[in-house]
Amino acid sequence: MSRSRALGLLGAFAVAAAGLLAFGGPMAWAQSAVAEASRVETLGELSQRAWTDARTNRAADLLALAGELNGHDLPAELGSLRDAFASLEANIAKREATRAEKIAEVERKLAEKLGTDDATALSDAIRFAVELYMLTPQDRRAALLAQPRITNLVERATAAARAAERNGEWFVANELFWRLNVLLEEQGTFKEDVRRLGQRLAMIRLYAPERFWELRNEERIKDGKPPLPPFNALGEDYRAKLEGVKLLMVANAIASASRSQIDQVPMREALISGLDAVRVMVTTDDLRRAFPSLADDAARARVLAFVEERTRDLQNPVTIVSNNTLIGVLDDTLSINEATLKLPPAAVLHEFGNGAMQRFDEFSAIIWPDELARFNRMTQGNFRGVGIQIQYDDDSQMIRVVTPIEGTPAQRAGIRQGDRISKIDGKSAVGITVNQAVDLITGPADTRVTLTIERTTGETDEAGKDIVKEIEFPLVRAVIPLATVKGWKRSGPREDQWDWFIDPGAGIGYVRLLQFTDDTTKDLHAALDQMRRQGLRGLILDLRFNPGGLLTEAVSVANTFIREGTIVSTQGTTPGETKRAVPAGNRLRGVPLVVLINEGSASASEIVSGAIRHYADKGDIDAVVVGQRTFGKGSVQNVFELSSVAKMKLTTQYYKLPDGRIIHRRPGDSTWGVDPHLTVDMLPEQSAEALRLRQDADVLPIDEKGNIVATAKPAPDPRKLIDDGIDLQLQHALLLLQTKAAAGAHEQVRLTKSN
Repeated sequence: MSRSRALGLLGAFAVAAAGLLAFGGPMAWAQSAVAEASRVETLGELSQRAWTDARTNRAADLLALAGELNGHDLPAELGSLRDAFASLEANIAKREATRAEKIAEVERKLAEKLGTDDATALSDAIRFAVELYMLTPQDRRAALLAQPRITNLVERATAAARAAERNGEWFVANELFWRLNVLLEEQGTFKEDVRRLGQRLAMIRLYAPERFWELRNEERIKDGKPPLPPFNALGEDYRAKLEGVKLLMVANAIASASRSQIDQVPMREALISGLDAVRVMVTTDDLRRAFPSLADDAARARVLAFVEERTRDLQNPVTIVSNNTLIGVLDDTLSINEATLKLPPAAVLHEFGNGAMQRFDEFSAIIWPDELARFNRMTQGNFRGVGIQIQYDDDSQMIRVVTPIEGTPAQRAGIRQGDRISKIDGKSAVGITVNQAVDLITGPADTRVTLTIERTTGETDEAGKDIVKEIEFPLVRAVIPLATVKGWKRSGPREDQWDWFIDPGAGIGYVRLLQFTDDTTKDLHAALDQMRRQGLRGLILDLRFNPGGLLTEAVSVANTFIREGTIVSTQGTTPGETKRAVPAGNRLRGVPLVVLINEGSASASEIVSGAIRHYADKGDIDAVVVGQRTFGKGSVQNVFELSSVAKMKLTTQYYKLPDGRIIHRRPGDSTWGVDPHLTVDMLPEQSAEALRLRQDADVLPIDEKGNIVATAKPAPDPRKLIDDGIDLQLQHALLLLQTKAAAGAHEQVRLTKSN
């Protein structure tokens, strides 16, 4: 994605790197870029030029078209189009002014931190370097990273991270490596370090959760933050989580992966990676809280010697590695453990399995018994629970209800937005994580769970503090549908009650797909049918931050806009297949379309946006893709049963777009994902603010009768995203469709005199 130019430590910042403030402001630059181009004479020609400029990534030329509307007597209804251009120009200038201010601020903070080798200061310096990197346009990032001050900072921070890891300061090391990895993510320099520290912290989190809490609390206090609430062990017994983990389960996963994983990683390498995970486990001293035997240096040395010996043997190219080797390595690992440290066998197998699977690819993994329910929730269009959206509330350090879902047990019982969960089945829930809460609250349909919530009464005591009452809600779990199709603004409490029009006057609709589940296409078609009845003349399809989902739904959603031709094909270790559009599935013809994508658009959303772009380039559909390059997760994970309590997801194929290009970002790739026609930059704080506002706007507080709570704070108006210049990608999309709509009604309105 493009960012603004990083300026020198002592330099001025009069010119923003995107160029839009140079030479007298954004319009001056844009007009100079288009000065030699032929002028447009009618509104129809202006619309065509706008669409062409967007498809060829000429943002400045697009903006310069505003000049064609100035100085002419236009129909009154076209004043809004002139205003739309002016608003976009002003908001781009606002972004560039903010960018310049941010660059100056970050440069100052970075300079303050560069003169010390203290680990905390170095971590802060890397964070500021990352911020500077994110504010830098993509074509200038390499130059930024090559600056001596940055290369020297990376060298010193790397040394500090390795020293922190040697000293068992896991959070310090993890933070340093993580930030270094973000800074040098494309090079992959610190990918292995991040993986290893992630392993250590995940092990502490699983086996010694109280120690993990202590480490987090120490870091918070050191950073000047309030301490965490007392440790809450609710649902944190690792023995229960690992129940059912057996040797053959892990062996089957590794053997199947070595046969069927798309990159054909040899079993030899997976076994070495599994042994390395055992090494990480026995050298993570904080696990002694759960496994006191790790304090026995002699026993630990014997295990480490075994790991080294077996690793050398596996690295020897003359060693034949087979399924018998796999069983032998697992058996011998459990035997040396039993003779020395006597760690729980399930724990050793768990870590060996995780380590081995990590060697295949980042999306292949064993789904362990404690993860199975969560995995099923993510891959299905519904889950089994009580029907509340929750988040961790920093102020109360409790789990807070964002909103009950209309028509669910929680809503019918009377749970409301803002309620805080104090107990689950009579046990304190103060201090638990969101994942703990989800695991405890969800469960099979028709089973019972009791939530005790704290709710403010609206009254205060003599000291002026809010009076809080506790209410107990006995609930029966049910199947909860997940709505994945959202509109522009809520018109009622139900998930299908939306105002779908972002610009009702121009007939421009807006649909946001959160992911692709069983009902996504059906709900999208229902929304489109409603819009068409109300005069749809243009549509924005927002796929930003959509992580993907079902391939079948991606194909049918793409088919909604594509009449015929290949949508996606696959290649890999299993037979490839091609998914094609069929005329019967094409539900939107003759309506201009703008698709929004960004770095959070992955998998199925890349299939949809990539196919739409392909057929737009061919001229088959009237569409433009706007935003930033997508994530690059174009791989197929097949799910295999390992036992009655565990599964494995394994990457077996890559997705290919209709032009044959692979979506997936593979190691060493410089191209991946789907590129937009029109790249539109948003500052990091703009993206974060847009997400917050959109989330708040989507929530309407409802009571137990399904009615909107009249006394609740009103939801923000999503129009602020455009009016305040927060979401420039959305604003570009809207402007493009507004030019189409205006031309449709006033195509022959003349803008210039013929020569």
